[in-house]
Amino acid sequence: MSRLWIVPLLALSVAAAWLFGPTEAVPGQLPGVAAWRADARHLPDPATATPAQVAAFFATLPAGPAAALAGEYPSVVGNLDGAPLALRYAANRDPAFAGRQILALDRRGDGRIVEVLGDLATADRVAVLIPGVDNTLADFDTGLGGIERRAPAWQARQLFQQTGEKVAVVAWLGYDPPEGVRRAALREDRAASGALALERFVAGLVADRPDRQITVVGHSYGSIVAGRAAAHLPAQVTDIVALGSPGLGVTARAELGGSARIWAGSAPDDWTRRLPSVRVFGLGHGRLPVDPAFGALPLPAADVSGHDGYFLSGTSTLRAIARIAADRTTSPEQPAASSF
Repeated sequence: MSRLWIVPLLALSVAAAWLFGPTEAVPGQLPGVAAWRADARHLPDPATATPAQVAAFFATLPAGPAAALAGEYPSVVGNLDGAPLALRYAANRDPAFAGRQILALDRRGDGRIVEVLGDLATADRVAVLIPGVDNTLADFDTGLGGIERRAPAWQARQLFQQTGEKVAVVAWLGYDPPEGVRRAALREDRAASGALALERFVAGLVADRPDRQITVVGHSYGSIVAGRAAAHLPAQVTDIVALGSPGLGVTARAELGGSARIWAGSAPDDWTRRLPSVRVFGLGHGRLPVDPAFGALPLPAADVSGHDGYFLSGTSTLRAIARIAADRTTSPEQPAASSF
């Protein structure tokens, strides 16, 4: 197809998506928040208190009163960044996730869930996986369309098995991804709100562990969330990995800001490779990060097939992410692909 047709076709696609794409259903505040704010104990406001302030508040409470508070307000404490891990795990106990470490759980709308693999209390390295479009609480374990390799929980287990006990791995569905490749997916509204949630979550990870090193891995639209947050993430976030990314909202790595190394990998037949590198009137996501002109470090992906095969066992991509998350022996000056 001639390049002359790309812009008109994109314009028609954008117009159709803009007119007929769904809008986001915004749920109200978590159950219990109003009572929490009215509590005479002057509890930290979930919307305005920083994770560090939340951590400092709970540090003043004896174990008994803290546990009682979590029992009284499970939805609030269970989703409160900065609150003690044990309290959040206990507050989020649910028969559907029996025996698992659920760090956040919200069943409103499409749902939110954050699961931890490994010992987050002692881990000095953490990998946070951010999924892309169409992921919901309902398919967190099973994957979109019942395809296991698409499931955020399964992907996190794959990475955890590769890294072993050295790294705590977090499956972070802490935002509301777009439904399909429609209006919301062409825009970055969901990514912007997701980035704010990611920033708070990461701030909670380092509130009492400033020595931690964190790797953020964004797949597809999830990479846009990571890109939007990059300039505001703490220095403990040493690496951001973009997998099958449609763009990070900018034309070059330098425009992202932040100190983290940016890695990008895309399967040879990943459909995102065919997307035009444009961003017009808030639509589109800019230059693909796998384009050498973007300036990201190349992540191996030649042996990956399709848009959702990056976490399959044995792929060079999975091995590379595990190495990045586990150590920093690969320097930006080294040829990245050959170093894995």
